[in-house]
Amino acid sequence: MAVFKVFFQHNRNEVIVRENTQTIYVEAQTEEQVRRYLKDRNYNIEFITKLEGAHLDYEKQSEDFNVEQAE
Repeated sequence: MAVFKVFFQHNRNEVIVRENTQTIYVEAQTEEQVRRYLKDRNYNIEFITKLEGAHLDYEKQSEDFNVEQAE
C-alpha cells in the first residue's frame, strides 16, 4: 500500500482556483484505485501524487494528516 495526496476542488463543475484547493490523503495500491474510491464524491481532482520517503515523513508532521483507506 502507498499513501497518495489528492489535490481537489469541492465542486466538479467549477473552474479550478488554486486558492480553493483542498487536500486529502488516501492509502491505496495505485492512483487508479484512488480515483475509483473518490468517484462518487463531487470532487474536481487537480492532481494526485504518491508520497514516499522524506516527503511522506514531512506530511505526517501536519495536523491535517489523516489517511483514508481506499477499498
